[in-house]
Amino acid sequence: MLQAIVLGIVEGLTEFLPVSSTGHLTIVEKLMGLKIDDASVTAFTAIIQTGAIVAVIVYFWRDIVSLVVAWVRGLASRAAREDPEYRLAWTVIIGSIPIGIVGFLAKDVVSGPLRSLWVVAFALIGWSVVMYLAERVATQHRTDRDANVVDAIVVGLMQCVALIPGVSRSGATISAGLFRGLDRVAATRLAFFLSIPALTAAGGYEAATTAKDISNGVGWGPTVVATIVSLVVAYASIAWLLKFVSRHPITYFVGYRVALGAVLIGLLATGVLAST
Repeated sequence: MLQAIVLGIVEGLTEFLPVSSTGHLTIVEKLMGLKIDDASVTAFTAIIQTGAIVAVIVYFWRDIVSLVVAWVRGLASRAAREDPEYRLAWTVIIGSIPIGIVGFLAKDVVSGPLRSLWVVAFALIGWSVVMYLAERVATQHRTDRDANVVDAIVVGLMQCVALIPGVSRSGATISAGLFRGLDRVAATRLAFFLSIPALTAAGGYEAATTAKDISNGVGWGPTVVATIVSLVVAYASIAWLLKFVSRHPITYFVGYRVALGAVLIGLLATGVLAST
């Protein structure tokens, strides 16, 4: 149960920061002596992310209702389709399709070969280069109300890359938004909205298909506790991140990512840690 609380805190702190929650969970799970490629551990890692998603829904509840209402109105009225929130709603819908398809087709790869600390280490460092370039070329002349179908496709495809542990879903989507000219806050808000269908589907699928693995392995008690803890911690981290990105570039996280990746490579190369 203590491990569950710690992992819930790690999930809540890192889910929306561009540092990779799956990468951090994998590292901490390994340090705890857990088998990171075990079916129940993999399922646990996916399911507790739903706590962070509930935090997003609660935090952005009014925005979500507004988007849903605008989308429904737009389906019935041509005039309502001029509402920027109608376009933003379609951006979220279309942007969620790629990861749904790729995530389902690549499920065995993500929960198998990619559950390696070598993958996490190199992804932490490699994606840091992308985040750095995104900030260098960013014009930030558009808000989320300017989002269009092209933005949805680009951000949606970039979100698929985040299936690789260590990349970071928020890091991928925020970077994509910056490459498309969205301002940093807009790109971050879009990352939050896109996380809802993606992580809800992933967590729900794992809960439905791996219930037996959880029961025979980690256990539902620790899983529920970790999910609740991640919800509380994630809610606080959302507010902090939105305030932070309004004033600072995401490159502030690059140094940490590279340092963590380098330390991880050193531990793996010297045999202090095993990769799986």
